Amino acid sequence: MMYRKFSADYLFTGSSIIDNNHILITNGEGEIIKIINKSEAGDDIEKYNGMLCPGFINAHCHLELSHLKSLIPEHTGLIEFVFKVITERHFDKEEILDCITREERNMLECGIVAVGDICNNDLSLFQKQQEMLAYYNFIEVSGWNPNTASLRFEKMKSIYEEFTQKNQQASLVPHAPYSVSKELWGKITPFFFRKVITIHNQETRDEDIFFLRGEGDLSSMYKKMNIDNSFYKHPGKRSIETYLKNFSKALSIILVHNTFTEQQDLDYIKENKSPGQLISFCLCPNANLYIENTLPHIDMFLKNKCNVIIGTDSLASNHQLNILEELKTIAKNFPAVAIETLLTWATINGAKALQMDGTLGSFEKGKKPGIVLIENVENKKITTVSSARRIL
Repeated sequence: MMYRKFSADYLFTGSSIIDNNHILITNGEGEIIKIINKSEAGDDIEKYNGMLCPGFINAHCHLELSHLKSLIPEHTGLIEFVFKVITERHFDKEEILDCITREERNMLECGIVAVGDICNNDLSLFQKQQEMLAYYNFIEVSGWNPNTASLRFEKMKSIYEEFTQKNQQASLVPHAPYSVSKELWGKITPFFFRKVITIHNQETRDEDIFFLRGEGDLSSMYKKMNIDNSFYKHPGKRSIETYLKNFSKALSIILVHNTFTEQQDLDYIKENKSPGQLISFCLCPNANLYIENTLPHIDMFLKNKCNVIIGTDSLASNHQLNILEELKTIAKNFPAVAIETLLTWATINGAKALQMDGTLGSFEKGKKPGIVLIENVENKKITTVSSARRIL
């Protein structure tokens, strides 16, 4: 059997950093054999400058929106951003498919090995069948008007069935608390059983204002989109309190963005989540800056020992689909977050959230996590000039 031996200045295993006295050994297909001391490794060692780590997990992406790169202005706020995406997302099919192929290749080259991808259609399905990356497909359901619940549900259920029939991992998921009616929740909730579920959570301050007081820009958004909101009676609760119970049977829950999540929300989640259920908080900092020009309370998630994971969102709200660029933004704005923590968020935590940690996320025997080289790591710190590329 052919073996490959890898050495670098540092080696991040998926949980800790070890020095260049250790050698990572894989078989010819990239399966991890073991990590050994350099004195036992012999010859034919592939030596790199920088840090080796398992492949990155992009836990939140909208690959199907790759054709919208640079088309939507920055710092518009979420309401205007959503309106722009809805009105400007319709392009020629071949152009959309070309952009999907290009951006998947870019993700592969910059070290991403798996993606939690939001799907509103089947345009990304053909490329995903090429199995360049591992995908968990979140078939996104939305519809605020209760009269459209059956129509919206049947449409997205048919897309969900198309993905599963092609052997793609998939779940039916809600878009956001403010875009799914009570009637639509009732139709999709039975599909959450033992699944990975995701939802856009507290991406705008107006989300909590809307549920607490029935006020704010979300009401203006419905009017702008000609959506009848006359039936709505605000519950007087924070957003997370209105929907978490719907996820009681889910295996893993990914809350995305969390830009305006507060300590009281984390306390509520701890007290009300189901036993054994994994709840992860996906941070997409570059998208948060692009849309709302603000960042989540990342230090709060760290203090509460949350299972933090990393996503890129879409090219409608980001300049690239590159996990290292997200880590750079966190490192710049929260310099106290250690590099081991950042890489844990970007690797094994994401793999656990997507239920892919049996094969991805760490350099453990029997896994095939991919190998990424992070270059220009100074004193074990990610800097503005750090870069990442896939070497296996």
